[in-house]
Amino acid sequence: MESLGPRIKQLRLHAQLNKAALARRVGVSDVTISYWESGAIKQIGHERLVALAEALGCPLSQLLDDGALGGQQPLRLSHHLPLPWSAQGAPTLMLDGEKAAAYLVAAAGDEAFEALPAGALAAIRPLSLFQGTGLYLVEVEGRLDLHRLEAEPEGIDLHGKVVARWARLEE
Repeated sequence: MESLGPRIKQLRLHAQLNKAALARRVGVSDVTISYWESGAIKQIGHERLVALAEALGCPLSQLLDDGALGGQQPLRLSHHLPLPWSAQGAPTLMLDGEKAAAYLVAAAGDEAFEALPAGALAAIRPLSLFQGTGLYLVEVEGRLDLHRLEAEPEGIDLHGKVVARWARLEE
């Protein structure tokens, strides 16, 4: 199983970039690139991972293969059923210090979600009951979408609640 550091180096070399050029594109120092590649820095924030994938010209999923998220790959969320996790066992994420079933998702291919822009990730806890104000994965007329709900909805099927989101900050 390949770790993130060697994968960054492999993708950098494939993109024909030296450490300094990659560092400029990502907005970090070339020393930071060296630390990432050697594994001296094992955790990289989502904003930097997105910038790194863009700089390397690869999808975020390719950068994250084999464990940058504890072996868990983001599922592809679309506006159409079935739910992306319908055929999978529930992974466990730590949410508020407790283990809970939640799925890491990203928008699939050309799908557009206002609450889940390109390159963003979300953790969704499956549920069918309203649990207070928040962002929910809902089904309206057979179409899935993410909606902020303030009160218990009528005529809308709930499939999950977004418990965390990560997106790249625009500078």
